[in-house]
Amino acid sequence: MSLSDPISNMLTNIRNGVQVRKEFVDIPASKIIGKILDVFKSDGYIEDCRLMKDNIQGNYKVYLKYDSKKPVIIGMKRISKPGLRIYVQKDEIPRVLNGLGTAVISTSKGIMSGREARKLKIGGEILCHIW
Repeated sequence: MSLSDPISNMLTNIRNGVQVRKEFVDIPASKIIGKILDVFKSDGYIEDCRLMKDNIQGNYKVYLKYDSKKPVIIGMKRISKPGLRIYVQKDEIPRVLNGLGTAVISTSKGIMSGREARKLKIGGEILCHIW
């Protein structure tokens, strides 16, 4: 099955898994999904993610994180979509919930959080927000 927007699919799978208090969710693998999951892991939104190889594409097993039975992830939103790309310059990088959330940005140096992009003084495409 072909997906037109794999990033939205990933966010929806994680959101649904958190709502029903699953321990982990499976997400179809791609390079961009792996980089976004690395940002989520480094900012403490998920416990771990592992690539499970199979014959075709593989899946990421994403272990969700809970703090005393409450999910760490409160919300997620896809910003730049295939039909409408959103680009920002280094001065316009948004602060999600005044710094309590994270903006995931695709830059010329790779996919990184908004804090890293602000520190490196580079702009790019805002992929999603997580808080």
